[in-house]
Amino acid sequence: MGVCAVILAGGEGKRMKMNKPKPLAQVLGQPMLKWVINSVKGAKVEKICVVKGFGKEYIDEFVATLDFPVETVFQAQRLGTGHAVMQARDFLESNKGDVIILNGDAPFMDVETIKSSFDYHKEQNNGATVISAKVQDPTGYGRIIRDEKGDLSAIVEQKDADQETQKINEVNSGCFWFNTEKLLSVLNEIKSDNNAKEYYLPDALKLLSQKGEKIGAYTAKSPDTVLGANDPEQLKELEEIAKQKGYKC
Repeated sequence: MGVCAVILAGGEGKRMKMNKPKPLAQVLGQPMLKWVINSVKGAKVEKICVVKGFGKEYIDEFVATLDFPVETVFQAQRLGTGHAVMQARDFLESNKGDVIILNGDAPFMDVETIKSSFDYHKEQNNGATVISAKVQDPTGYGRIIRDEKGDLSAIVEQKDADQETQKINEVNSGCFWFNTEKLLSVLNEIKSDNNAKEYYLPDALKLLSQKGEKIGAYTAKSPDTVLGANDPEQLKELEEIAKQKGYKC
């Protein structure tokens, strides 16, 4: 029993104007995926699986440059984050314990946040824990809905959010801790009956909750943990933030 990580890196870099997967776009001369892997390794998570999609050969080339083993699995069709994790089922089944699932294009998900959120996840005896952050502009992110006691009650994607929900500034970082066996128990129950016709990983939280599992939300200290880039302008902004705050890969 231990911890492992699944990193989602199947996104296309169309708006980045690059022919490689988006997580290989560079911040301070290093691929965003390398930033994420370094944070995972820094948090003492040794077993890592990268889900590749578009331009999978570039991910293979990158992984081959690392001086430690990283598994990869292929997502032939990009049908959402839940579908991406489904491709890593064999990896999850061979690494029971707890798993952290992260986006490969969020370079500022740091060691401290990974460690602290795991501590919270275990202390609360959660079946799943989402890492959230409070941001100035929540546009585009899934919103964290809490009940009157402050506990997590739902995550609503931007595409499915009504006007009132869109005002919420606590957002889903796209990073989750799961008890691995509990995640596996609901993974194939995730449906694509939403506006995007995609399999959303946050739906696994809802399914676990319906089975009586405890679900939590850990709020990261820094809003930068949720930041990613969809175009060259946003990539430049990440570069500036990294320089100003002294972030290092």
